[in-house]
Amino acid sequence: MPRKWPYVLLSFVVPSFALTQSAAQQSSGKDVVQYHATIDNVKYVFGVAPPVAHVKPGNILEANSLDCFGNALQKPGDTMSLVKGDNPLTGPFYIDGAESGDTLVIHILDLQVDGKQGVGTFSPGFGAVNSTHYTPVLETKPLPERMWFYPIDKEKNTATFQALDSDFKVSFPLHPFLGCIGVAPANGEARSSIVPAEFGGNMDAPEVSAGNTLYLPVNVPGALFYFGDGHAAMGDGEVAGSAVEVPMRARLQFELVKGKSTGWPRFENDKEIMAAGVYRPADDALRIAVTELIHWMHADYSLSELDAYELLSKVAKIHLTEMVDPNYVVIASIEKKYLPPKKASGPR
Repeated sequence: MPRKWPYVLLSFVVPSFALTQSAAQQSSGKDVVQYHATIDNVKYVFGVAPPVAHVKPGNILEANSLDCFGNALQKPGDTMSLVKGDNPLTGPFYIDGAESGDTLVIHILDLQVDGKQGVGTFSPGFGAVNSTHYTPVLETKPLPERMWFYPIDKEKNTATFQALDSDFKVSFPLHPFLGCIGVAPANGEARSSIVPAEFGGNMDAPEVSAGNTLYLPVNVPGALFYFGDGHAAMGDGEVAGSAVEVPMRARLQFELVKGKSTGWPRFENDKEIMAAGVYRPADDALRIAVTELIHWMHADYSLSELDAYELLSKVAKIHLTEMVDPNYVVIASIEKKYLPPKKASGPR
């Protein structure tokens, strides 16, 4: 269960359509917007859809998400045929006052794994070193569908890998984060929940974790915010195509920066600023991330773009979050201790 936090004052706006028991509610006396996702009300695209609730800037949202398989895989012997769709999304949530050209600010206050186990799989045609339609090789058989279950020990903060083909197991630390988080894309597009792009989406970024702030461009009225695809832990690149996939409970707070757009997803915490590049091939994703970080350093920290470029060449960190989705994701970061004092508030 989620921890208890101090609450902030907010207003809850009831959507114009009828609410079911699984829809958004205002918890009595606690001033928190709550929403319960089920397999019957999730979405499978980032796009324009009727909102499940309205949330005002400053509001806190408490909601859950299903795992990337819709919680369908629970035991050995279950197969992918049970899965209704990839990466079911909770939402969309209408952020009151959000307009195209603004930036949506999401403070990730807390994430809790909502269960006692996770699951990892791979399947034909998916993964960093598998043959695909776009990367064909001769005389290679598709990898068979396989499935691993990961017991989660919340007291020890670990998940445990048990080998299927030998008597070996090992535990590793949990790092809960949301694989999918984003808003409706620009230009009237609807994008699959397996796609990352400028609007966020399936970035599979461990940076989407408690204590970090995410900035996303607003493309449509209300932003239309979605999240899902909880991960208990994941290695860089998500190379076999899955993390330790888990349901998640999220506690998020929203703000708006009016009249300024990030253009691409950005992250920030007390120690770092981080810019995401989302494209394929990976070198183009890296170029986007580094260029965006340079623009940020120039706009908010008074460095010329050439000085920022040179400084990044000496102290930047580059993180490949995933290389298995239709676009790859690279995050470039710099620690704030290497930057001048910030001259302006909000992303640019």
